[in-house]
Amino acid sequence: MERLNNNDVFIIAEIGINHNGDVEIAKKLIDVACLAGVDAVKFQKRTIGLVYTDEELNSPRESPWGTTNRSQKERLELGFVEYKEIDSYCKEKNIDWLASAWDPESKKFLRQFDLKYNKVASAMLTNMELLNMIAEEQKYTFISTGMSELGDIDRAVGVFKKHDCSFELMHCTSTYPMNNEEDANLRVINTLKDRYQCNIGYSGHEVGLAISYGAVALGITSLERHITLNRAMYGSDQATSVEPAGFIQLCGTVRKIRRAMGDGVKRVTEGEVKVRKKLRGY
Repeated sequence: MERLNNNDVFIIAEIGINHNGDVEIAKKLIDVACLAGVDAVKFQKRTIGLVYTDEELNSPRESPWGTTNRSQKERLELGFVEYKEIDSYCKEKNIDWLASAWDPESKKFLRQFDLKYNKVASAMLTNMELLNMIAEEQKYTFISTGMSELGDIDRAVGVFKKHDCSFELMHCTSTYPMNNEEDANLRVINTLKDRYQCNIGYSGHEVGLAISYGAVALGITSLERHITLNRAMYGSDQATSVEPAGFIQLCGTVRKIRRAMGDGVKRVTEGEVKVRKKLRGY
């Protein structure tokens, strides 16, 4: 399955866990995404007992919901009832949603919904069991490549080619937020494009919008950025996220840059014809 709007940048609004376990917050974020004109919104799904050890879950962590890591993680997870509501809301708003599964059980859970796309989180790039489950579905898949060397990406790409599953790699630096601009290393976009001969997107965790604009100018085919209602809200991903006004600005500018890139053919524009006649006489 090929993704839609191949001639434009496919923009994904990453809601992730910024809903803080509240469906009403999730709906407000979906509203922002729709207003901005994105192509899809994205969530994250985990089976807490599989993704984290008991030692991790029982470790101290202060949150609005308790004093352990477990209480925080459990509060952030949405179940079937909540995702059913999100699914209905997205259909009402005529927007696609997808989610990155962080374990095999979560992948099975997501199969209860008729989703067009899959997403591989950077953390899961080397999980061969999960990659095979995703690729077997043969849905167009966005694959983030943070924390990975080329050998890791080679193996992941091999899985998707084996299953004849269409995919798109996303250049990514997995720091939250990415404070060092040099870490963006946007030239990797061209490295990945040359090596894998496929669509290349960008999943950004930086503060601000400039680096995302640079990625668009390098010809990315997809862009994923986290969104939030307020960066001051509780949550580990809020600081890497873009607030509503900024996100609307981001999406509008991305569309303008993409159109401004053109097709690379040097020609005299219709507007230039009159100017040329005036200044050159022909």
